[in-house]
Amino acid sequence: MRRSRCPTFSSTIIIVKLLSDKQELDSLHGRIAVGFLIVQDLAVVLAMMTMSALRGAGDAGWSEVSGSLLLRLGGAAVLLYLLMRYVLPDLVSRMARSQELLLIYAIAWGTGLAALGDYVGFSKEAGAFVAGFSLASTAYREAMNARLTGIRDFMLLFFFIDLGGKLDFSTLGNELLPALVLALFVLIGNPLIVMAIMGYMGYRKRTGFLAGLTVAQISEFSIVFVAMGISLGHVGPQALGLTTLVGLVTIMLSTYMILFSQPLYERLAPWLGLFERKRPYRELEVEAQGRPQGQPRIIIFGLGRYGSRLLQQLAAGRMPVLGVDFDPEAVRALRRARLPVRFGDGEAPSFLESLPLQHAEWVVTSFPQWESNRAFLHALKHAGFTGKIAGVVRDDQHGKALDAAGVARVLNPFTDAADYAARSLLEELGGERTGGLQ
Repeated sequence: MRRSRCPTFSSTIIIVKLLSDKQELDSLHGRIAVGFLIVQDLAVVLAMMTMSALRGAGDAGWSEVSGSLLLRLGGAAVLLYLLMRYVLPDLVSRMARSQELLLIYAIAWGTGLAALGDYVGFSKEAGAFVAGFSLASTAYREAMNARLTGIRDFMLLFFFIDLGGKLDFSTLGNELLPALVLALFVLIGNPLIVMAIMGYMGYRKRTGFLAGLTVAQISEFSIVFVAMGISLGHVGPQALGLTTLVGLVTIMLSTYMILFSQPLYERLAPWLGLFERKRPYRELEVEAQGRPQGQPRIIIFGLGRYGSRLLQQLAAGRMPVLGVDFDPEAVRALRRARLPVRFGDGEAPSFLESLPLQHAEWVVTSFPQWESNRAFLHALKHAGFTGKIAGVVRDDQHGKALDAAGVARVLNPFTDAADYAARSLLEELGGERTGGLQ
């Protein structure tokens, strides 16, 4: 019976879900983890494309197979570039005028490219990955991600059902010991390798440990990869049950390791000094710089007449600021004026988690209705924002509601403008009566 090595690609979707729930996606270890997970996904997609080409090669020689693969990869790359350069930007901007259309379009684009990838000889997973890559290049990626979060979490249920369905219980008795050895290697060996690399690169042991925990499992790609190997005759069918068992064990245990990462680190910290330089220079340089360059101190939600003017004036005063709105026309107009803006729904907690809220000192909401502000404040609290909030209102009732909700400052454009005009006139008249003295 042929044996295979269990591929140790980590599950990006599960790790991103866990980091998002813990509000650690924008942390240092979260950004590092997502970075090497994306590189891992790129590598496995290319490997799966190669395996797909081999599966359909039959008795053809290696030169013919490699030539066909390179031709198809080149054609796919050219087609993707043309779509991303000339078709997608205008098409997505039109769809963004409606929240429902944007959601339907994202789903249709993903399923369409998955089916196309399977049709041309690549896998469905590779086609879906390319679809996500192309959508991530648009200016509306955060809004689409926020709308797809619920669907993503629901589809995870079927992912685990599929994992369980691939288990062949008749062969598991002989696979328990190999599965235990491989699971221990993935759960312990992978984090140790990541900690050693990050320690050498100048990161602290805490950053290396937290990032290392995110690779302590194998992903759905590993199972697909082994299934392709079985179809090519490279490994025996028992390997699929072994890989699935290792996947279930490592995913289950690593989930709790990530959820309780801080208590784990506190217990293990005395023994982790081996993975840290005497001077972790990479993190020390970041700390010496203070606030990350380009991170906004003020974030404005709602870019109507008042919000856009406030954004322009703050940007003109060299204040690090960011504007957010769900109107694609307003976002495009402000981008043409070279102002920092993002497209997205401020009432969606998953979208707020994609913003640099941990560096912001103030958040300004100019939503006109109290109901929208109530949902926004709830989402902001869920996203972990700890700074101050200012609200723009049109009437006293709205202002009282915001004040009762704990908003630090209420701005009334009409009252504030009238007060400013009155002060200006009084100063002018007072200056005339006192001979121009101020």
